Amino acid sequence: MQVFAALSPELPLTQVPACVRRVERLGFDGLHIAETTHDSLAVALLAAEHTERLTIRTAVTLAFVRSPMLTAYAAWDLQTFSNGRFELGLGTQIRQNIEDRFGMPWSEPCARMGEYLGALTAIFEAFRTGESVHHEGDVYRITRLQPYFNPGPNNLAPPRIWLGAVNAGMCELAGGKADGVVTHSTNSDPEYLRDVVRPALQRGAQAAGRSAIPELVASTAVATGSTDLRVEQERERQRRMLAFLLSTPAYATTLKRRGWHSLADDLRDLIKQQQWDCLPTVLGDGVLDQLVTTGRYDQLPDLLRAKYDGIADGVVLPPVSADANEDEPVRACVRDLQTGAHGRRD
Repeated sequence: MQVFAALSPELPLTQVPACVRRVERLGFDGLHIAETTHDSLAVALLAAEHTERLTIRTAVTLAFVRSPMLTAYAAWDLQTFSNGRFELGLGTQIRQNIEDRFGMPWSEPCARMGEYLGALTAIFEAFRTGESVHHEGDVYRITRLQPYFNPGPNNLAPPRIWLGAVNAGMCELAGGKADGVVTHSTNSDPEYLRDVVRPALQRGAQAAGRSAIPELVASTAVATGSTDLRVEQERERQRRMLAFLLSTPAYATTLKRRGWHSLADDLRDLIKQQQWDCLPTVLGDGVLDQLVTTGRYDQLPDLLRAKYDGIADGVVLPPVSADANEDEPVRACVRDLQTGAHGRRD
């Protein structure tokens, strides 16, 4: 099982170099970079500069706030700069954020993302060959790329493209067009991945004539640490995070699927009243027990394997603590997940 470390979205850019070097020393396969308070592609450049082995994957870069050409330039440069270690994870975000936070137009997300991927493919091919580009769709029209503006070949394959996918429609799109899928922390329970996500990926792959589904990495909610006290502190952090995320209708299907219909309504009511600090009180311990994988680092491999063996190709662990005393437990946990109980990596 592959193991990726999430980079804390709150981490100041000045601290990114030391953090990613530490992640690499701890043996992780790669790094997941979110886009919340920083530009994910800028952070990815820092991460690539200060590592030598890690896969650097955005999880996810917001597509609809950038033109495909702008994204392609950044991704191409990152792939070249990292010597092929960069992977472009793309997501749609929700309509309210696209329109009201970024001031950009919204349209049906699956169709638009499919067109966005087609545009990127055409642009990457133009970069690879040094030729011009021609893509015309309902949203994006890209028909001009003079030689002066074409970066040209880099002797590397184009960056692999991942999609952040939650619902079946986006998963079908990913099955046909993406190299991998990163799940959302609110929709990463094994039953949902088995019953909804993987079948949708299979349908998409079959429709596109692909022989296999894309890789699947579970970005599940995890509360962990080297001590029980640290685990409890992380559990409370997850309670706050999930309460905010599950107030969003697109992510609240997790609650409805488990029969917790009133919880989604309660969370949205608090949002309407701007009572942000009250959100965590809605998610009781019983709810958290079902939504969050909870255990010390020495317990975590067995817990995650029990959930995701045969379902996901990899998992994402939460940001590493600043406490250097956590290093050995983290390293042992990562190695255990990668190889099986206390084995040696090939």
